[in-house]
Order: sequence, then structure tokens, then C-alpha cells
Amino acid sequence: MSKPQSGPVQPSSEGSGDHHYLVGLELTGRKVVIVGAGSVVQRRLPTLADSGADIHVIAPVATPTVESFPNITLYTRGYRDGDLEGAWYALACTDDAEVNAAVVAEAESRRIFCVRADDARYGTAVTPASLSHDRLRIGVLAAGDHRRSAAVRTAIGQALGGGELGAAGLEAAAREPHPPGVALVGGGPGDPDLITVRGRRLLAAADVVVADRLAPPALLAELGPHVEIIDAAKVPYGRAMKQEAINEVLVDRAKAGKFVVRFKGGDPYVYGRGFEELEACVAAGVPVTVVPGITSAIAGPSAAGIPVTHRGVTHEVVVVSGHIPPGHPDSLVNWQALAQMRGTIVLMMAVERLDVFTSALIDGGRPDDLPVAIIENATLGSQRLVRSTLARAAVDARTQNVRPPAIVVIGPVAGFDGESGSTGYARP
Repeated sequence: MSKPQSGPVQPSSEGSGDHHYLVGLELTGRKVVIVGAGSVVQRRLPTLADSGADIHVIAPVATPTVESFPNITLYTRGYRDGDLEGAWYALACTDDAEVNAAVVAEAESRRIFCVRADDARYGTAVTPASLSHDRLRIGVLAAGDHRRSAAVRTAIGQALGGGELGAAGLEAAAREPHPPGVALVGGGPGDPDLITVRGRRLLAAADVVVADRLAPPALLAELGPHVEIIDAAKVPYGRAMKQEAINEVLVDRAKAGKFVVRFKGGDPYVYGRGFEELEACVAAGVPVTVVPGITSAIAGPSAAGIPVTHRGVTHEVVVVSGHIPPGHPDSLVNWQALAQMRGTIVLMMAVERLDVFTSALIDGGRPDDLPVAIIENATLGSQRLVRSTLARAAVDARTQNVRPPAIVVIGPVAGFDGESGSTGYARP
């Protein structure tokens, strides 16, 4: 009888990955430790969060998206031996091979399965290219050929969505050439299923993805490890990558022969600075493709059962940025004119300063009891609807601890109830 192997597992020179055993882990409420907080972690976090895991991230420096990721525990320091105590699963995702090796060594000593991102051969687990569809969870491993596993996964997803699936189609997807230049892709309001077909196809073909914080993170998780992900997150009232730096990255990577996707939440031209990026690319001679997206200004209220227009109730909709408050010298909004309207106002990026916006509207003549609806995390599983009035909206948002991203709908339609079909409004 042969003895079980002990000590670190060494990679084989041939057939690496052919023997992997696919399995699903029940991680709900169980500790998962991630060492590192860069772009690799950024793409892994959404799927792990969806599993319900108790996620602990350890890194001296985190990208803005990782730093602002909800419901994780972040330790801003280096890895220490003992950090895997109590963990069920671990991921070594730093840029330092020695640190990753140390994490794997501790994991093996504790009998914890561990992914090593920089060299999967030296880990005890690998992450497949995966997708979810109609309560199916599908994973693809291709013996270390990450481009092929990602291409096959994408082809399977397209087939499940109504496309054609076959061996020839899978191989063709793996060999599909990248388009040139830059694509500005709107990812929609949050739900990964709400990106356009064209947007998803171009995202799957990307060599480089420059992603905003509100771009659907589940779609980043689907990208192969060969894709460079650059975090261009703009955290509300926090860290942000300067627009000039984003423009420079788009141009530089495209001129290096890469196909670059600038991936945004919503639509690139609705508070997405998409045209600024187009101007920079055109000035540099880089071809640009613009792929519209579903804007959360319309989709967010719709997902909460609220129409932004309704026959006999409102004939106009105004979408307003809450980035600059009323009275600020840089404000381009005529708040007095907005207050005289009878229709719907949709405020974006306004939660942190909601009191100044509602006060401006009340001072301008809008009634105190005008219905207000605040939709947090619209279209996602964590979507939440808070109903209020113009006079109480800011207080209710604070009391209910509403956090960005959130859409604020002001006007009679905010009192509509999509579940009951009622157009009435019951005060909270």
C-alpha cells in the first residue's frame, strides 16, 4: 500500500491540470482569507461574496474597488504566519512569489485548500472559468490554458442564452481575433445580465479592461487571468483615479497593440465622462467603439416598480447629478427652475448630500409631502427601497443607513407601488 503524499506538492512537467477534481464549496459564513488586494482579487471578490463567505483580505495597499468592497474585513498590513487560522479556503494573490509560497505552505500545514494566483501549479486548488445561468453553476478547466477555458466558458454562456454550441464554435471562440483600439462599454445598472450582447462580446475579447467601481463586478470575474484589469474606481468622497491618467492608459495600451475595453456602470455618456475619453483617443489616432448601456437613472426606479413617467401624472423627467451641491460656483443646475416643475427628478450620486438638494427644492416651492423613493443597489440581489417624503428623505436615508450607489426619485411616481399596481402613496 502506498503512503499518502506529504509536504508541498510539486508541479508536474506534463499534463499539469489534467487531474484536477471539480467541486463546489459551501462557504456560507465560513472564513476565507485572501492575501493581496490588487486586480486579481478585484475580479475574485464578487463571486466569493455571492457565496456568502466571511471574507478577510490582507494587504499593505488595496485598490480603491477592493478597499470600498462591502461586507469584507480588510487588514492593511503584510501577511503574517498564522493569518490562516480558522480559514476554510485561502487565496495567495500578491505580486511577491515568496509571500505567495509562504501562504501556500501555511495552508498545506493546516490542510486548507489554497489558490496561488501567480503560478497555479504550486497551489492546492485552481479557480475555473465559471458562469451562472438559471441556477446552474458551470466551471471550465483547460489544463492551464486560461484563454481557452475563458473562451469555452463564454461560448457556453452564449449558447445557454440562445446561441449555438458545438466543438467548432468553441474552438472558433478561442481563436477569435481582438478588435482594434478602444471600446467604451456601458455595463448597465449592476445586474450582469443587463449588459448588452455586444458589450459582453467585446468585454470577452479584451486584452485590457479599465474598470469603474460600478461596472458589474461579476463580469470581471469571468475574465481570464491573462486579461489586465486596471482599477479606475472613483469612490464617493474617497480615492479616485484622475481622468487624465485614465485617458493616458487607454491610449498607451491601445497603441501597444492591445484591445482595450473601458468598462463603466450604466451608460458611458451618462455621467460617465465617456466623451472625454473618446476625445482623448481620437486626438491620439486611436479608433473608438461606443457601446451604449442601460442607465441606472431609468433602470433603478424600474427595478423597484417605479416608472419615471406615467400618463396623466408626469410628462417630463430630469436626471440631475448630485456631485455638486446647489449654490456651488461650479453648479450648472437651475434648482429654482427644477422646483417649479411638476414631473420627475432623478438624483444620482446624491445620497451623501441629500439634505441640501431636498431643501433647495422645498425652498423653491415643491411640497413637503412630495413622495421620494431611494433605491440602493438597484437590480442587484441586495437592492433595497426606502420610501419617504421630500421633507424627511435625508433623515430617513441616514436612519436607514443608505449607502451609495443609490438612486433618488422625487415626484408623484415615487409613491407608486409596482407590486400592488397602486398609484397611491402611504406615508411612512
